[in-house]
Amino acid sequence: MAGLPADKSSTSRNGAALLKNLFDVIKPLESIAVGFSGGVDSTVVAAAAAQVLGREKTLAVTAQSETLPARELDESRRLAAQLGIRLAIIQTRELDDPGFAANGPDRCYHCKSELWRKVRLLAQEKGLAHIADGVNADDLGDFRPGIKASDEAGVIHPLARIEAGKQQVRLLARHLGLENWEKPAQACLSSRFPYGTRLTPAALARVGQAEEFMRSLGFKQLRVRDHGAVARIEIPVEELARLVSSEGRQQVVDRLKKLGYTYIALDLEGFRSGSMNDALEIIDS
Repeated sequence: MAGLPADKSSTSRNGAALLKNLFDVIKPLESIAVGFSGGVDSTVVAAAAAQVLGREKTLAVTAQSETLPARELDESRRLAAQLGIRLAIIQTRELDDPGFAANGPDRCYHCKSELWRKVRLLAQEKGLAHIADGVNADDLGDFRPGIKASDEAGVIHPLARIEAGKQQVRLLARHLGLENWEKPAQACLSSRFPYGTRLTPAALARVGQAEEFMRSLGFKQLRVRDHGAVARIEIPVEELARLVSSEGRQQVVDRLKKLGYTYIALDLEGFRSGSMNDALEIIDS
């Protein structure tokens, strides 16, 4: 993770300037429903909206489905309560959409289309004028078909509007006093499978359990990529030696085999968000 400025006074000034810009974007919106994952990006937007527009005109919305780890739903509930932000939990059924279950490169487009349709309906029901998300400026440079779906739904990206990338978002979170300012980036469980691998509730549950076990051993930033019989583990490069040399290695092997994996592999390139997109780059080339 990129470090934040060491100079506290400079950090404070930069954070204050960024927050003013964010407030300036949010204030004209009058009322808002924020897609809320419990990650640092959406937490910053929801917290800022609550400060600028008031808690009665701000609603955080979390989608519950088979693709969301249970711990992330619990974290959303806890954070919203801690910040005093109203939270609505909606049910989404991505796996009912053949386009999503087929797990093509446009998978996220199908997911976000359903999500924002339901958030839009809820916002209208609650009398909220706009819907927003935590997309930041760095996201715009990645392969994100879900952003296309959100744009089609009229979703506002306050962080991207102020050109705040991930490091600036963490600075904003620190300035707002958010405890999750260092939280590693998360992604829905469907991203653990190679494109073209059909998604099922059982497969999603298996990879979710595998990652939960890894977290119980103290690994915070990780992915367990599901290649059928093979579980490919991604953790930061600096933690590779710790896993291999510790008794945790055998524990991981035993647990993941009990979950149905035949081979347990450790990716020597380490953790990298969106690594399944590497196959798309090979195809394109």
